[in-house]
Amino acid sequence: MIKLIATDMDGTLLNAGHEVSEENIKAIKAAQEQGITLVIATGRAFYEASSPIEPTGLKVPYICLNGAEVRDESFDIMHTSSLNREMIEQITDVLNQDDVYYQVYTNFGIYTEDPQKDLDIYIDIAEHAGQKADVEKIRSHIQHRIDQGTLKVVDNYDQITGRRGEIVMKILAYDADVEKIERVSKQLAQHSNLAISSSARGNIEITNAYAQKGIALEEIARQLGIEMKDVMAIGDNMNDVSMLERAGYPVAMENAIPEVKECAKDITDTNEHSGVGKAINKMLVENQKHEG
Repeated sequence: MIKLIATDMDGTLLNAGHEVSEENIKAIKAAQEQGITLVIATGRAFYEASSPIEPTGLKVPYICLNGAEVRDESFDIMHTSSLNREMIEQITDVLNQDDVYYQVYTNFGIYTEDPQKDLDIYIDIAEHAGQKADVEKIRSHIQHRIDQGTLKVVDNYDQITGRRGEIVMKILAYDADVEKIERVSKQLAQHSNLAISSSARGNIEITNAYAQKGIALEEIARQLGIEMKDVMAIGDNMNDVSMLERAGYPVAMENAIPEVKECAKDITDTNEHSGVGKAINKMLVENQKHEG
């Protein structure tokens, strides 16, 4: 019987407009009314994960940055896993050697050395998803993030290290050359102190080995006194695999990559058609049968 649900955001809970559908909201509230805890598990930093959730009125815990940061329903930080100087050097040496662009995620914000590269990335992702990229809209979105202070432009990433109270929690690398990205990913995976995953075509998400969605989800379940067999996890990409492998009831989105579908016991609808809400509603029916 499911007592805890973890759902990914991009490509899962959110539609292409980065919104939570009404069907998804209703299903989540129905689960919460039955005492089931729902957790958002995302590669996003908290300050960008909470934005699409705020209009829904939902109160949920967050697993952010693939598990590098965990927050409770009041947004208080429960746990962080950071990258120390040695890990950062291991990562950047490999990325710089192959001239792979990357961003640095810290507890203070997301850093970029080149906003034009960010624009190119969004355009490439849209085009490979079969969509026509709205360049001006993307450019405006990037500028909005800069104006808000969540995306910070620096001349050199060396400016970040050593700042009092600032810790590096994730490095996000991207290259349109998928073969290069796969090669670099394999190189980085040789370091046992790092966790290597991906949330979209052409990217690599690099965190401390202990910063994984599955590990964070296990800890939340432990604190709630819930066994993993009573946990449902929903996702679509490689950074969701660690939680799908640990959950008793793993669900893949219809739009998930094949590797994620292989981990799943069930496949729900796409993120454009409220697949999360449909999966939750199906689970609630199963829960009622067990209770009966």
